[in-house]
Amino acid sequence: MTSQEVTVQGKRLKLSNLDKVLYPKAGFTKAQVIDYYLRIAPLLLPHLRDRPLTMKRYPDGVEGEFFFEKQCPSHRPDWVKTAAVWSDQSQREVRYCLVQDVATLAWAANLADLELHVPLHRKNERPDAVVFDLDPGAPAGLVQCCEVALLLKGMFDHLGLQSFAKTSGSKGLQIYLPLNSRATYGETKPFALAVARTLAAQRPDLIVSNMKKSLRPGKVLVDWSQNDPHKTTICVYSLRARERPTVSTPVTWDEVRRCSRKKDAALLSFDAQEVLRRTGELGDLFEPLLSLKQKLPRGQ
Repeated sequence: MTSQEVTVQGKRLKLSNLDKVLYPKAGFTKAQVIDYYLRIAPLLLPHLRDRPLTMKRYPDGVEGEFFFEKQCPSHRPDWVKTAAVWSDQSQREVRYCLVQDVATLAWAANLADLELHVPLHRKNERPDAVVFDLDPGAPAGLVQCCEVALLLKGMFDHLGLQSFAKTSGSKGLQIYLPLNSRATYGETKPFALAVARTLAAQRPDLIVSNMKKSLRPGKVLVDWSQNDPHKTTICVYSLRARERPTVSTPVTWDEVRRCSRKKDAALLSFDAQEVLRRTGELGDLFEPLLSLKQKLPRGQ
């Protein structure tokens, strides 16, 4: 069966090319991509809701060409919600898709939108978290990212702030500070930069805060620049376009410590089936991102 008309919560859509293999080395098909997103939807949708979606589409699978799509396709069903956002770069409004329900998630997956990229704000354009994207420069890898993540956690613990970690689903880690307050990017971005610079000064052997690629081999970039209204980060529970259908997965701090101690990056690599099993046991480890209210330290 290569295509099928389905009704999802009262909304009809046609799913096409269901037997197309999108992850050749894993034999993972478009039907399996859609199935994963439908099954993870109860946990994923609260994190996507009201966030302008940038789609990263792989119509010929992860080994083929891909493209980013900000403008919500004109052929979208009339029940797909959108949000108009002014683009300084294009000097025009861009109408982004909003993934508000399971049907829209299935529709996006059917477009081979393997990766879901979202900003740190919802429609009100106020960030509800601060993010630090830990990006290793070879030969550094995920193990070194875990070491840096623990340094970040120690700093935030000292400030009385709770922090949460997730894998990028690729080679790095991302650390989030929930805010859910009235913070602005004018406050969060300088704070993130100050944190990154402080860490880089403390551990110049391991950490850089400067984006220059020539400085990064063997070190971990603490990327603070994602704290910007024009930037996006991979959404929690999104698939990644890797050899295997790996997922950006919330992890516990105990798991981060174990990865660092055992120096085994495989301990923090999870594919779609593993994530479905994990969430069945652990629930949504990122649920505090939705409601935990915290304030940045004064003077930031």
